[in-house]
Amino acid sequence: MDDKMRRTQSRFAPETVIAVDNVTKSFKIYYDKGHNIKERILFRGRGRFERREVLRGISFQVQKGEAIGLIGVNGCGKSTTLKLLTGIMYPDSGTVTMKGRVSALIELGAGFHPDMSGRENIYTNAAIFGLSRREVDECIGDIIAFSELEEFIDNPVRTYSSGMYMRLAFSVAINVRADILLIDEILAVGDAAFQAKCFNKLREIKSQGTTIVIVSHSLNQIEQICERSLWIMDGKIRMEGLPREVHAEYMAFMSEKVDKSLAAMTHKAAEQEKAEPSAADAPGKDEADSGSKESFAETPSEPVQTETPKEYDPQKPNGKRWGSREAEMTSVEVLNEKGEPCTRFDPQDDITVRIRYRSKVVLKDVVLGLALYRSDGLYIYGTNSLLDRMGVVKLEGTGVIDLKMHQVGLNQGEYAVDLALHRPDGFSYDFWRNTCTFTISEKSGEVGIISLNHEWKIRKETVK
Repeated sequence: MDDKMRRTQSRFAPETVIAVDNVTKSFKIYYDKGHNIKERILFRGRGRFERREVLRGISFQVQKGEAIGLIGVNGCGKSTTLKLLTGIMYPDSGTVTMKGRVSALIELGAGFHPDMSGRENIYTNAAIFGLSRREVDECIGDIIAFSELEEFIDNPVRTYSSGMYMRLAFSVAINVRADILLIDEILAVGDAAFQAKCFNKLREIKSQGTTIVIVSHSLNQIEQICERSLWIMDGKIRMEGLPREVHAEYMAFMSEKVDKSLAAMTHKAAEQEKAEPSAADAPGKDEADSGSKESFAETPSEPVQTETPKEYDPQKPNGKRWGSREAEMTSVEVLNEKGEPCTRFDPQDDITVRIRYRSKVVLKDVVLGLALYRSDGLYIYGTNSLLDRMGVVKLEGTGVIDLKMHQVGLNQGEYAVDLALHRPDGFSYDFWRNTCTFTISEKSGEVGIISLNHEWKIRKETVK
């Protein structure tokens, strides 16, 4: 096997299952390429191309049972990295070392034959992952049951919807007992119920020691599953660490990029408006009155001013806040049962998070979201108005939003609250990390994350 793609156990620390060492990858981008012999003979100058570097020396390791997420803008090299891990393509230099059986969900329905039934495709796809027919026989019932396609499993897959494709592909991938599972945006397909089922299954197989690598633009998905995120930018790893820390820096960077782009567009539009004379200023019209043929474009231009909230400067992102700010949170408080500001609670207390907001325009599609983290970065809880069946809400002007959590039941520790105002498609109006913190005091010697409301009962039983 090519020495650029080693799958041996050498060079591994005992728990390391993926090792990427100084990997580079580039592609030829042809401007106008001849596709047959005739074209290549007659038009010899049509083979011009440029070589585009996608990866520029990335290195990282993944331990057994660890889940990591790869994030970054389109074209940064995330999917290329995943394809190098699968062995679909090879690096120009450097090494990619894998340890164990690999299962991959790279493209929806990849490896499926459209004219074969779902059942036949299960056997074919599982064989690609290295399973024998006997092994597939043992797990095909679980695959079909998980996909919930019993009624359609003997129909040709060309008759399947994209959601059905995803169900079948995901079901095969997670039931082949792989050591490493690679996923590329596949969880973006499917209904909410099946996505929740997929997440629960991923947590289950992760607890069994399966290593998971996910490429996704959904940062929330990564935070629910992964212990570590890698932000790839311009073919290099720009930042690596806890997902919520890396994602905050990434979104602050993206917010700054969007703000600069919008400011440039606004400036360009203003310059064009000044450069193009209006109908009233057209030559030959009212020239006698004006006594001048000087055009509007010759008027000294003024710099374009864009309104920005005082409490947030997109040019100096703090890594905690981003969004379009059409609607924004102006203040956040944590209140006790009496409605008083408070930062220290007991496990069975009620806690209210009060949000004051300001909406510059009328917004009819706002989703309210909350996420709760422990001080060590552990994702404790998340919800939003869609999950709570409130649907989207309308915001205009100023107002107050109260979220009351009854008897939080958390054990001692410090907790941070993330809040969001966003659209159903994930576009953020205002996403605010670490808006506030509160502490659950030590009330008992209980251990773990949550404090369950419980009681002991002991009774003596008479033996007959």
